[in-house]
Amino acid sequence: MREIPALKVYQWLCEWDEVPVDELAMRRQPPRHFYLFSMPARDLRALSGIQRRSTIGRQIGTIDTGIQRHHEKRRSSEIYDYMHFGFPYAGFSSQDREKFANADSKMPGWLPTAIVVNIFDPKFSDDDRKGRCVAEGDHIRIQDRDGPHAVLRLPNGFKNSAWMPKALPPIEVIDGQHRLWAVDDADDLEEYELPVVAFKGLDLSWQAYLFYTINIRPKKINTSLAFDLYPLLRTEKWLAQHKEGGAPRVYRETRAQEIVQSLYVHRESPWHRHINVLGKPGQRMIRQAAWIRSLLATYIKPMSERRNAIGGLFSQDRDWHGAQQVAFIIYLGRMLRDQIKCLHESWAEAIRKEEGGHDPDPAFYGKYSLLNTDQGIRGFLSITNDLSVLGMGELRLREWITDEFGSPDDQSAITVAIESLSLHCQDSLIDEWIAQLATFDWRTSATPGLDERERTMKQTFRGSGGYREIRRRLLLHLAMGESHASAYAKRALSKQGFERN
Repeated sequence: MREIPALKVYQWLCEWDEVPVDELAMRRQPPRHFYLFSMPARDLRALSGIQRRSTIGRQIGTIDTGIQRHHEKRRSSEIYDYMHFGFPYAGFSSQDREKFANADSKMPGWLPTAIVVNIFDPKFSDDDRKGRCVAEGDHIRIQDRDGPHAVLRLPNGFKNSAWMPKALPPIEVIDGQHRLWAVDDADDLEEYELPVVAFKGLDLSWQAYLFYTINIRPKKINTSLAFDLYPLLRTEKWLAQHKEGGAPRVYRETRAQEIVQSLYVHRESPWHRHINVLGKPGQRMIRQAAWIRSLLATYIKPMSERRNAIGGLFSQDRDWHGAQQVAFIIYLGRMLRDQIKCLHESWAEAIRKEEGGHDPDPAFYGKYSLLNTDQGIRGFLSITNDLSVLGMGELRLREWITDEFGSPDDQSAITVAIESLSLHCQDSLIDEWIAQLATFDWRTSATPGLDERERTMKQTFRGSGGYREIRRRLLLHLAMGESHASAYAKRALSKQGFERN
């Protein structure tokens, strides 16, 4: 039986004794120490499984117990190149590699950061992952010795990386999947070792907590998965409080920023290259910061404890991945832009007359259009969010599943999601909502030709109170008549406590 020496690391504090445990919430008491050792990367890969988050097979009301993000093959390939060539050569394009193929640009790279794993404890033999358990004889046994030492005994019959588990692998990766995938099928890395931090029998809620503190809390650049992890992390009371300075605010802001970036770069977006990303003065575009604040106040708004409040569509306990979220906003915005472009309402023609030209349409993009202001985009996002939340059942939004999983910056997955949504929502209630939204008078108070009453009314949209007022006015506009869409607008007016005068 193959053995690996390890060191025990104690980080147990007396405060842990006061932390409530709950096996039903996948947070049984964590172990009092973890282990530190090294082993050949390919051997570790053979012994490890990776529990990824996925929409496949998810059901409403269930929690996805996967911890890891979607595997990016390109990232693992980059790590492999880095291991052999280091920087800067590993980051060169193929063309630059031919140009700078010299020794000065190449040097091997270290991977000193530990892979963080959980070793299934035979004591909890019924621990399963999506219906699979570690088979008898495949467990890794750990023997604690005196002092800081311990020994890991690998499964019976394990000799090298050719070993295969009979069912679930005895190790699950908490952090470091891309480094492990980098050694797949790499015969030249048979003896390349990686440092490992291993917990024994660590329950899933603690794994999510650990992944969060390693990848998400310290640096915003790696927060893509945080929003999707929230259902698994919601047993953490400190994470569920939604305070301004708390952790949820951090990853909600990051998700909003990722969405805005894709609204800016995706070619099918009506705001393609039409967002002031850097906040430069003088640009007649909505600033990125304003977009982020509007998304935080609408689609990514936390669910409120108030009985009648309407929370954010993306903050529901739902299964949409980031690419779907971006696609949904692009789809609605594109519909509104196209509807307005075909309109010959007096307000739209007045803007076009003042600014001239129809491409891009000034009624949507011009300096006199509310849709090109902070208040206008907040109004658009508020109304489409409100009505989508209230009409979720009729629109069957929980049933909208795409074939390609993607993050908010995955442009191909966004394209697939837009096409899928177009089919899913064809001839739906959304068409009626957007058609009525397009007929709203979207002129700003600065538009020439307004009479005094119109100008005074539109000036109420300015300032911090303007966001609430434009939301109310848009709902009143949609509530006119007895259409199916107006019924939802009336419900939204009632829930928000707006007067109908």
